[in-house]
Amino acid sequence: MGILGSRFQSPSQGPEEAVEVTGAGRKHGCECKKRKRNAQCDCESEQEEDDAILDTPRRKKLKSTSRYIYQTLFLNGENSDIRICALGQEWNLHKVYLCQSGYFSSMFSGSWKESNMMEISLEIPDQNIDTEALQVVFGSLYRDDVLIKPSRVVSILAAACMLQLDGLIQQCGETMKENISVKTVCGYYACASIYGLDSVMKKCLEWLLNNLMTHQNVDLMKELGADVMEQLIQSSDLFVMQVEMDVYTALKKWMFLQLNPSWDGPIKQLLADADAWLCKRRTDLCEKEPFLNTEEGEPFCSVFKHVRLQYIINDLASARILERDNILPPDWLMAVYKNQWFAMLRTEFDNDNGPQEANKEEFELSSMRCGRKLTKDGDYCWRWTGFNFGFDLLVTYTNRFILFKRNTLSQPCGGAVSLQPRRHLAYRLRLASFDARGKPVCSRSTGYQLLTLEKDQEYVVMNLDSRLLTFPLYVCCNFLYTSSQSDHRPDSPETESSTRSVS
Repeated sequence: MGILGSRFQSPSQGPEEAVEVTGAGRKHGCECKKRKRNAQCDCESEQEEDDAILDTPRRKKLKSTSRYIYQTLFLNGENSDIRICALGQEWNLHKVYLCQSGYFSSMFSGSWKESNMMEISLEIPDQNIDTEALQVVFGSLYRDDVLIKPSRVVSILAAACMLQLDGLIQQCGETMKENISVKTVCGYYACASIYGLDSVMKKCLEWLLNNLMTHQNVDLMKELGADVMEQLIQSSDLFVMQVEMDVYTALKKWMFLQLNPSWDGPIKQLLADADAWLCKRRTDLCEKEPFLNTEEGEPFCSVFKHVRLQYIINDLASARILERDNILPPDWLMAVYKNQWFAMLRTEFDNDNGPQEANKEEFELSSMRCGRKLTKDGDYCWRWTGFNFGFDLLVTYTNRFILFKRNTLSQPCGGAVSLQPRRHLAYRLRLASFDARGKPVCSRSTGYQLLTLEKDQEYVVMNLDSRLLTFPLYVCCNFLYTSSQSDHRPDSPETESSTRSVS
């Protein structure tokens, strides 16, 4: 056989006398085999090394343990020791698996009559729970992982909360947070408030603060209730596009849709139809009473109270629209006019050059909210309309830098300009871009800052990384131009521009 060899055993030989015939026909016996079994055998160890190198085929596992349990015990109901009936359907289950649920664990471990019953009928008072949700929730007790579809998450969450399955509740919450969009945000927020998922509620509010003004949507405005809208309008984190007057305008459109939910038209037509509706109502009813003082308008008072009117009446055209609409009670406006008048007098005669000390609470409640959409990369320079106590602030975006400039003499200005040597400013600048579902793709913030500028001085507010920018880019700013009424101090003897970060 040449150099080929074969291993064989003669019928007359015992197992210990196996021999190997090589090409030369020589007989080799393993002397180790003849020794005692507890002695070390070198040839055996060599064989084990050879086996380790070889890729020995193994019998494939046809079905994982988890899948087997799910199929055999849950779907087929084999060896079931309890039957659960609910919503006209039955499940043959097992107490040992059901005890993973806090609901069933308490039922079976206490002195409840159900602990010894073979069949239990469940009362399902929650309208969000259906048989499909119960199928998923019961099945989750028999498998390692569960696939939760976003369209089914509310029903599954409701069932998981009823049966006290903390792990599944957490998974539902994560599914909701990952799938917030204009179509789901209101439903998810309502569901999270019912079942106590604070993190989901917070995520929904964040989405609404970012998208309510930047991506206005008719269906979203119809869905938003007054309690949620109130939270959005009072927040300094609201991503306002243009100026505070646009917040008022958005509320006017929202109120119209709440009172006329059957309205169906393009978003561009909504404001005109809302104005026409208000005008017709005043004419037909010969009503001089402000709308919010009427029975129909009273539910909207709590929302409109959070509009920062001081940044609307500082623009003549906007102030005239407020008077024309006759939505707001006159005493609201009179109080704002009075406060603004005194603020102007303090700036002129009491040497109020702006905030010099940290007052974050006032900033959150009273700062001016404004924004701008940059459709593509390029050079931009703008100012927001309105009288800001002689502080003409120019904002520039160029070469991936955002700059503030206190304009006094270098560029024309349509209003009065302060010529004081230094003016102080509290500000926060945020920018963000969003994907198709309204989720931030990139975002940056300066945080709350205090800044001092001399006449015609520029200051670099933010230096942007071009690799992270995506357009359109939304820029949102908050400003305080005057100090609080309780803090009137002479200007400090600073000679250079300064900025301070406030923790």
